[in-house]
Amino acid sequence: MSAPDGSPVGAERSIGQLFASATTEMSALVHDEIALAKAQLKRDVKRGAVGGGAFSAAGAVLIFSLPMLSFALAYGIRTWSGWNMAVCFLLSFAANVLVAAVLALIGVVFAKKAKKGKGPQKTAASVKESAAVLQNVKPHPREVTTVYRVGDGVGDGVEAVTRSSS
Repeated sequence: MSAPDGSPVGAERSIGQLFASATTEMSALVHDEIALAKAQLKRDVKRGAVGGGAFSAAGAVLIFSLPMLSFALAYGIRTWSGWNMAVCFLLSFAANVLVAAVLALIGVVFAKKAKKGKGPQKTAASVKESAAVLQNVKPHPREVTTVYRVGDGVGDGVEAVTRSSS
């Protein structure tokens, strides 16, 4: 098992290595937050596009289908019921308006979802939370190492090492 920078776990690492590791991890965190914001924004734009497409489809159905559908439906109602032709055309128009209203309702639902998405705001809040946590982090107590050299000063001495975590 090894640390993120490749050194074995439990091995003494220098301040430079620790700083490099922390910098790398912070950089990865920032990149991940940016990727999350992009993904959420893309989802919200897609919802808005679907809503706009549904509104467009509602308008197209209402405009382009009215003449043909109105005549077909009116003549069909006339054949089926024997009612006056004007009443048959009014019923045909009402059916087309009903279809357009259903499509417009679908557009409204998707537009509200896109407006309510708030993807980038969630990511910004997450970044602020991460920054707040990092600001409150206190350094761990450092291990104090003292090296005593015992000997006659000619090079044949023995080193004694004491460590304390104060």
